[in-house]
Amino acid sequence: MRLTILELPATWGTPARVLDEVDARLAAGPATDLVVLPEASIAGYVSPAGDFDVARFAESLTGPTARRCGELARAHHALLVAPLVLREDAAIYNAMAGFDPRGELAFVYRKRHPWIPETWATPGPQPAPLITLHGRQITIAICYDLHFLVDDSADLLAAADLLLFPSAWVEDPDYRAARLVRLARRFDLVIANANWAPGVVEIAGQGGSCVVDPTGVVARAPLAGRLDVEL
Repeated sequence: MRLTILELPATWGTPARVLDEVDARLAAGPATDLVVLPEASIAGYVSPAGDFDVARFAESLTGPTARRCGELARAHHALLVAPLVLREDAAIYNAMAGFDPRGELAFVYRKRHPWIPETWATPGPQPAPLITLHGRQITIAICYDLHFLVDDSADLLAAADLLLFPSAWVEDPDYRAARLVRLARRFDLVIANANWAPGVVEIAGQGGSCVVDPTGVVARAPLAGRLDVEL
């Protein structure tokens, strides 16, 4: 199974342009089975003016962003794991949704632990899913979830072969890789971190997307680039 991380630059309010870029990067090849995008990388995570309120970009699972993601998954014959600012009734979630190679919704994960500036986000009410792809058990966590993951989801991590970890990481100095190495070794799993890159905002912690294997070996993506790993 080929895993692909796309490290996308920070943008704000240009989802159609971001998804065009995703389409172009995937079309350039090589073909892949699983694509992971960074947290909030389609609508944006924070504006150039420092506005963290992305509620204005909220859509449903039948909205234009989800529909386009399904089309891209089908066009590129891959499971595409993409961010949504997800509106459901009165709640808005920082979510990641998986779209299968048929373009259909495979799973939705609503971030359980929004970061402090994410005052717009409702905490996700349910644990992360555990799905199977090419015989591998896959689960997911989003950015700030990492600090609570062992307490929340030790059984889930023990059952998984692969943890998807989309992020819009903010930390100086950045200890993310060290945390992921410890987690990968403890639970004997692969971790795929798709992080944002500098763009309309430049913040400590950007870049450094990586795949960590169960022994702690780290493969890094080029800045704002693509990383492909055979699992």
